[in-house]
Amino acid sequence: MIEGLEELEVITLFVEDLAASKKFYTEVFGLGVLMQDEVSALVRMSNLVLNLLQATEAPTLVEPAAVGSAGRGAQLLLTIKVDDANAVVAKLEAHGVKLLNGPVDRPWGRRTAAFADPSGFVWEIAQELPEAV
Repeated sequence: MIEGLEELEVITLFVEDLAASKKFYTEVFGLGVLMQDEVSALVRMSNLVLNLLQATEAPTLVEPAAVGSAGRGAQLLLTIKVDDANAVVAKLEAHGVKLLNGPVDRPWGRRTAAFADPSGFVWEIAQELPEAV
């Protein structure tokens, strides 16, 4: 085990449309903008920062690896723990967010629903279900 790798600070999302992504995270998620410039916007969640970076600026961060192209299908799933999945789904839908699936009770004890941001990054909300008696 390598010490010092246990605290996630920033997730950088390579986005195709910075304005649409910023609007999504500020309006739907209600996140505040920490900093922004012509090619990026940093928004704060309670425990980490999302760096919305224009995909054209990403190659130098991952070279010699290539930056993936939009529309290749889901490449990750980011899960947010919620107290009431149905209530959060109603709020997402009120903001015009279309669900990919759910809400559905999963066999591993969570009620989940998935949706995508404007760049296709998939988010899931997950409510812990009470144990069946």
